[in-house]
Formats: sequence, structure tokens, C-alpha cells
Amino acid sequence: MHIHFSEEELAARRAATIKKMEEAQLKAMLIFRQETMFYLTGYDTFGYVFFQCLILGEDGRMTLLTRSADLRQAQHTSVIKDIRVWKDQEGAFPHMLLPDILDEYGARGKRIGIEWEAYGMTGKSALNLGMALDSYGTLTDASNLVSELRLVKSPAEIAYVRKAAELGDAALDAAADLAAPGVNEGSILAAMQGAVFEGGGDYPGNEFIIGSGQGALLCRYFTGRRTLDQNDQLTLEWAGVYRRYHAALMRTFVFGDMPQVQLDMYKAAHEALLACQEALKPGDPISTVFDAHARTLDAHGFQEHRLNACGYSLGTTFAPNWMDWPMFYEGNPVIARPNMVFFMHMILMNSEAGVAMTLGETVLVTETGCERLSKASLDLVHK
Repeated sequence: MHIHFSEEELAARRAATIKKMEEAQLKAMLIFRQETMFYLTGYDTFGYVFFQCLILGEDGRMTLLTRSADLRQAQHTSVIKDIRVWKDQEGAFPHMLLPDILDEYGARGKRIGIEWEAYGMTGKSALNLGMALDSYGTLTDASNLVSELRLVKSPAEIAYVRKAAELGDAALDAAADLAAPGVNEGSILAAMQGAVFEGGGDYPGNEFIIGSGQGALLCRYFTGRRTLDQNDQLTLEWAGVYRRYHAALMRTFVFGDMPQVQLDMYKAAHEALLACQEALKPGDPISTVFDAHARTLDAHGFQEHRLNACGYSLGTTFAPNWMDWPMFYEGNPVIARPNMVFFMHMILMNSEAGVAMTLGETVLVTETGCERLSKASLDLVHK
């Protein structure tokens, strides 16, 4: 079996989940988030792009309903013993198998928690689920029940995050060594992702973000590679990934002539990042981090060039993205606690001047503040 946590740790996570289910008076939970399945059982797959559901009862029993393609995947990567397969065929309606399974859990007429917010829960799937469970019991949204537990990392998880941070630094070194005028973006991406793979890491939850020239002002991946010019800029956002745990970083490199405004943007982003790290303290709402971000960048005159969020939690996440809940934005009341992991990104996109500047890294909340997990310099890369 290919499981990366002890059975004792996985059992403790399920026990904590069941305690929260009891508090919410849930007889059973229908789990659709792959992150939750991985967290509670070790189950590792991308099969959630089709219908699959993990049923967790208040007594700790589990049943996985999935396709034949994932039967052996679940046996190989999880502690789930009761695995049931729905058949691929024309007109298949696997949602209709859930009432009979829930009957085994004594859940008819009871409160049932559902992870409605899940990438595998398409609109059609949600409608089908509603039809299958119509009048079965009281359906309640439990989308964040396990996500709240996943926020605080165990020592084993933190060890994986630290390894991910090492891989992220290795990818940065690869990019900094290679990137130069005349080099194609594809070569840079290959070197960065190769550094992660060579270090024993995994694919990230979303594509590495790369853009040069005017593309440096974008903070999403887009297809089509270009070669760097003599005077250019290159924005990169990537993550080291180990055992599905992410440690993200972000940088903008500058080549050749650099406008004064771009240097000013770097100085503001650097100051803002340090201010955000100073603001992240256990016991305080995480909105204080966004407040530090906005206050610093606005004081430098860059309010119209910044974003309305400056980071988010990181952990074990699956495609289509590595962003986890919650996010740094104005008024977010979530309280920071030791052993939470966050990515902080200072992003300035100045469309008027046509220049970008970004600076970001992953931190671990400690008993008194936060710790940088990257060992990389925050100095501007200017060649």
C-alpha cells in the first residue's frame, strides 16, 4: 500500500471529523472533495473528475462508491475497506445507489452532511444528487467541516510542507540560472518542473504560471511560449510539491533596462511582504494580513495596481488549483493558529507603465508569529 501517513494519524483525523459531525448532528457525511478523501484515508486519485463519493458514518464506518478504474487505486493508496463500483454504461445514474448505502448507515430521515463545494460536484451532479436523495433526509452543507480541520497541520504534514519548500527553492534556482535574453519560456518551465520532479516531488494542483513581456502582467497560466528579449520582464508563480503538499513562491525577474517605476514597485512589494509577515500572528484574524498589504502598497501610491486579496492557505490540494481555504482579503474573520500554512503574494500590475512586479512565498504560523519556509533571497533578480 502507498499511504504517506500512519494509520493512527488517519484514524485521529477521522475521529476529529466525527466529533464535528456529532456537534452538527450529522448521521453521515457524503464526501466529494478529493482533498478530504486524501486527508482522512490516504486515497490518492484524479478519478474525482467522474462521480465518486466517500460515505462516512457517525460510527466511523466508510464506504467508497467509485468506478472500476479506481478500485485498485483505492486499494493501493487508502485504508478504505468497503469499496463499491458503479458500472459505466449508457444511462448510468450512480447517485441512485446512495440511498441504499445510506440505509445501511441508518441515515434515512436523519441529517446528512454534504460537501457541495467540490470540484467533482458539477452542476449536473448536484442536481442528480438532489433527485436521488429527494425526501430521504435533511441535507445540510458540510463543505467546510473537514477543511477547517485541515487548516492546522500535523508534524507529519509540516515535514512534507518543508520538503515542498525545498523543492520550490530548487525550482527558483533553476529559473534564475537559466532565464536570460534569448531563452524560451518553455525551457524555463521545463527546468523548474524538472527540479521538483528530480527532488522527488509531484505535479502541482495547477499549472506553473509564467509570462514575459506584456504577459508578465497576468497572474494566470496561458498557452503559447515566447523567447525573452534583451529588455524584458518575466513573472513566475510556482510551487514545490511533495506528497501533494504545496509551498508556493512568486517572483518577477527584470532583464536589461528597468524603469524607475518598476524598481519602486519592487521596493513597495518587498516592504509589503515583510509587513504581512509581521501582521500574521496566532490569535488575530487573518484579515490583518490583507490590511498590512493594502496599507503598505497604498502608501506607496500603488492602490490601483494591487489586487483585492494577497494570499491563501496551502496544504494538500488537487487539480484544478493549489489554493486552499481561507484567503487573505478584507474582513476575513478566520483566526490564525499555530501550524497553519499560508502563501503570501504581493502582486502589482501597472498597465499604464506596462510593467509588473511580484514577490511571494510560503510561511508557517508559529506560537508567536510566522516562519519563512523558503531559504531564497527576496532580492530583486535583475540581469
